[in-house]
Amino acid sequence: MSRIWNFSAGPAVLPEEVLREAAEEMLDYRGCGMSVMEMSHRSKMFQEIIDQAEADLRELMGIPSNYKVLFLQGGASQQFAMIPMNLMKNRVADYIVTGQWAKKAWQEAKLFGTANKVASSEDKTFSYIPDCSDLPISPEADYVYICENNTIYGTKFHTLPDTKGKPLVADVSSCFLSEPVDVSRYGIIYGGVQKNIGPAGVVISIIREDLITEDVLDGTPTMLRFKTHADNGSMYNTPPCYGIYICGKVFQWLKRQGGLEAMRARNERKAKLLYDYLDQSSLFHGTVVPQDRSLMNVPFVTGDAALDAEFVKEASAAGLANLKGHRTVGGMRASIYNAMPYEGVQALVRFMERFERAHR
Repeated sequence: MSRIWNFSAGPAVLPEEVLREAAEEMLDYRGCGMSVMEMSHRSKMFQEIIDQAEADLRELMGIPSNYKVLFLQGGASQQFAMIPMNLMKNRVADYIVTGQWAKKAWQEAKLFGTANKVASSEDKTFSYIPDCSDLPISPEADYVYICENNTIYGTKFHTLPDTKGKPLVADVSSCFLSEPVDVSRYGIIYGGVQKNIGPAGVVISIIREDLITEDVLDGTPTMLRFKTHADNGSMYNTPPCYGIYICGKVFQWLKRQGGLEAMRARNERKAKLLYDYLDQSSLFHGTVVPQDRSLMNVPFVTGDAALDAEFVKEASAAGLANLKGHRTVGGMRASIYNAMPYEGVQALVRFMERFERAHR
């Protein structure tokens, strides 16, 4: 069986090396006679798996000692409520809306207090990142929220906003571990893992310890309190054990690749190949202003919906899967996460060249 080039936005491509390792261990994890999928989360063996995963993540990201690493469930979407429930002491927060997910987070926060939209790029279909160097940050705001990489629209904050001393909360679901970050610049940096790290079902939240307190909004359920999970090492209830195990394998794979500096260089090289082609093509066009382009998600269009549909159909038949763009943008989108090899992007560009010659 041959594997396709999978450009899905998430759940997304995983390193083949990791999948093969997991397959070898599926029935018998390191001689214990059972799969990790069957293992008690209270066992010494699983404790070693989650401890090693956290240690490797801390090493990869250079996470300071005053930050907790939590392996949670509920998707990034549950964090849209969990964050205001835990942080909105003054019932005020500021949101920068640069795509669907930031917009949904902002709308959810309005259930709990005043959520101010202090900047937005909705006026141009989220095709750029607004200037965030001097925002009207509310003096009483408990935090400032961004979605750092916008999966649907293919934009990325290459400069973090000036939050004027307020904690920055960032959803990094689609750029997690794609390049080095300075964790100390964030109050919370979190993301669903199903785009760049592992299978759907795990959210990793890295939270500065002073933001984890008993002082939460009235009515916040036990399971939605950061402190519940921090105090119990992410094991207050049964965690997504197998997902965490795969994440741990991906962390080790990333270390073998040379860490996040090496991944950034690889990702820049892949993205350059595709963007350079789009910039000279007479048929295909990128939809994002060049200075705000994502390394992970690349939307593009022909300007003709029927031709776009034909491209997606022919690409799929040629083994280039999941290239259909989000309905709000149309056209195509190539998600080229860490696990997508350079050869996959080469195959895409070669196909685009052939398609362009045939339809010029």
